[in-house]
Amino acid sequence: MNVSLEYSKTLAGEGAILVLLSLVPYVGWVLGIIGIILLLRSMKELSNYYQDEGIYKNSLIGVKFYIVALVAVGVAIAAILVGVGSATGFTFKNFVPTVGFGVSLIAFFASFIVAFVFFVLATSHLRKTFDTLAQKSGEASFTTAGNLLWWGAILSIVVVGLVLILIGWIFATIGFFTMKTRQQQPYNPQQNAYTPPFSQPEQGKVFESKAMNTNNQSYLKTL
Repeated sequence: MNVSLEYSKTLAGEGAILVLLSLVPYVGWVLGIIGIILLLRSMKELSNYYQDEGIYKNSLIGVKFYIVALVAVGVAIAAILVGVGSATGFTFKNFVPTVGFGVSLIAFFASFIVAFVFFVLATSHLRKTFDTLAQKSGEASFTTAGNLLWWGAILSIVVVGLVLILIGWIFATIGFFTMKTRQQQPYNPQQNAYTPPFSQPEQGKVFESKAMNTNNQSYLKTL
């Protein structure tokens, strides 16, 4: 199966750009969804190109975990809104703690923890994908992107984590657009090292044979 690296890396680069543009207000979520679809398609192509199914499988599992995390975030937001509404009579004034607010608060924290755990799990799988791409393509930008996304996920509860995630996707975008084909990989002198036509034992046999011929000639002359 012929797979074009140029097509795959362009598709991945465009998907990464759209993921970055998901921060745009109002339409950002649409761009983000399109970007994820393009990235998954490109990961499938790259898996075929490098003959490594782990590239696609890890990215697919990561996306699934991201979806679970987003659903958990939605549940957390809905729970806190319902709780505050219950405590204020849905007028959002004159806050009075109620049983409904307590239950909603518990649901909020539980959903938040689930979202955080699945977000970290999703990023760990995405990091594996980038590490594999770094090994296959020789692009160090993928390793940097995976590390930044990982630490960004760990620190996602603070602003620093979000900044790291943003920078990580920038490095991933650079890596996609700078990927090289197998023929363009950096030269490795060990791959073209000179191999002697004769092994050491064979050379020894040749010299030993010559020495025996010389001794035989000397003996004949003596006779």
